[in-house]
Amino acid sequence: MEYRFSCTACGKCCFGWLPLTVNEAILHAGRFPLALVWSTIPQGAKNFTLATQLGITPKSRKRFAVLIMPTAYIPPSLPCPELTDENLCGIHQTKPVRCKTMPFFPYRVESDQANMLKPRTGWLCDTSHAAPVVYQNKVIVERGNFDLERRELREQVAVMQQYADYMFKYSPWIIDNLTAISSKPDGNIVTSLSSFLTAIKHLDGTAMAAKQLPVLEKFAQMTASNPALADYHRNYAGWAKEMSYLANRVTPR
Repeated sequence: MEYRFSCTACGKCCFGWLPLTVNEAILHAGRFPLALVWSTIPQGAKNFTLATQLGITPKSRKRFAVLIMPTAYIPPSLPCPELTDENLCGIHQTKPVRCKTMPFFPYRVESDQANMLKPRTGWLCDTSHAAPVVYQNKVIVERGNFDLERRELREQVAVMQQYADYMFKYSPWIIDNLTAISSKPDGNIVTSLSSFLTAIKHLDGTAMAAKQLPVLEKFAQMTASNPALADYHRNYAGWAKEMSYLANRVTPR
């Protein structure tokens, strides 16, 4: 069976959360409000084996794997800050590989991508016979960006394991929370960039915090008067304080 797909530049997919690689989070720290999103994949699920390769498996909770995704933490009602008035990408040459790989999703096995090719409500993707064949017999036809994203995700596993070990040690509540959401289809936990920068010592946390601070302050202001976005506003405001501390921290010589 074959599936056809073509982007019409409607901009409808450029809203809400955008998963990034670690390298992209570093590159775009001055552009997107960043967070770490933890999602559980239960043992026995179709994508469990892949999740153990791209994520981590808590030693005390081996019945599920955990994907930890650096994410542009944007409310679903707000567009990407780089989406232009013409519904085009303002950073097309350097946009995240997630945007290039769309509609395919690297956290799914290749044979389980068919549902990703069905446009969501309101999206204007072209799936007619005029569009090119992009998925045939459960194989992605043009796979360069998909393979690139998969490769980058595999290469960052050691960093994510380091971060997870840090969080399990200093925030042990996260294990119980992950266990609680492991039986829910769309459960996730969101943690701050500051915890990641504290855990991963080889990153220039001061520089990243300095870039991230004005972004978080901007999004805190954008969401301040909208009750529906109260959780986002609270996180932006709280994380901005953490970034302010990290950005002004003096490293002992």
